[in-house]
Amino acid sequence: MGVLERYARQMILEEFSQAGQERLLASRVAVIGCGALGSVISNHLVRSGVGRIKIIDRDYIELNNLQRQILFDEDDISRRLPKAAAAAAKLGRINSQVIVEPLVTDVNPRNIEEIIGDVDLVLDGTDNFETRYLINDACVKHRIPWVYAAVVSTYGMTFVIIPHRTPCFRCFMTEMPTPGSTPTCDMVGVLSTAVDIVASLAVTEGLKLLMGREDNLHNRLIYADAWTVDVQRLELNKGAGLCPACDQGKYDFLEAREGTYLTRLCGRGAVQINVLGPIRISFPDLAKRLSSVGQVVFNEYMLSLHIDPYEITVFPDGRAIIKGTTDEALARTLYARYIGL
Repeated sequence: MGVLERYARQMILEEFSQAGQERLLASRVAVIGCGALGSVISNHLVRSGVGRIKIIDRDYIELNNLQRQILFDEDDISRRLPKAAAAAAKLGRINSQVIVEPLVTDVNPRNIEEIIGDVDLVLDGTDNFETRYLINDACVKHRIPWVYAAVVSTYGMTFVIIPHRTPCFRCFMTEMPTPGSTPTCDMVGVLSTAVDIVASLAVTEGLKLLMGREDNLHNRLIYADAWTVDVQRLELNKGAGLCPACDQGKYDFLEAREGTYLTRLCGRGAVQINVLGPIRISFPDLAKRLSSVGQVVFNEYMLSLHIDPYEITVFPDGRAIIKGTTDEALARTLYARYIGL
């Protein structure tokens, strides 16, 4: 059996077979984001024998990651390894037959088409809506299927998007949520077992796609709450009117008509994040969400959050100044973490 021997217990499944395993070994996948979801997703893909996997992440490992990000350990923190690099090293020791390519970079409109241009499937391990809209634009444009996944608190959800055959992400999330209007893991926490459940469901749907078993896809948004053991399959329909992405071919996020762009503020040790598109933030609501995170003060013109060593100043139109760093990737991470876009 040779190369296939390690997958023997998988291949005897009626749902797999040797032919299915060979299709997995010939497949190419991109995992965008290697935090909680991305690390579990990548782990399952490598152990399942997906032949080539790109892991893309802009961030470094912190102590609070270890509660749920299964590929990392304290040694990775002491070595200050980027998540993508640490994950690739760990996964290479798990399955040397699989090619794992780490990309330590921020996924943005300038590079996403090159990143996903040679893959068969994209899996979502991100933590913010902006990147998901960007993934959706690029995947719809190039007709690449992708699997949406998200987890917060004790629950999460996943959905398979096959461009021009299923609703795309923008079909059912027609407008990007206002910054601060949705919960994030840094504000309400996250249960590690919820991450494992949702990531495992996402990978299972992805494996079906890669093996050509599309007839076995659920074609529903799968919602699961690990704490209450509530599992639902929800029908998703296109929003009212034509979808800008899959119906009209308008790729606003890919073409940077919406989303954010960054500017280093010379001499100030700060990065400015500008939000494109119509945004209006409610400072009282945002302050309430952030009150347990750090010191918050606001007036009608701005809101400031102090989390040593950073100061995040947010303006009503979503623009923010992240003081305490000139690292654009870190600034984007802090913005996604606390403001929620």
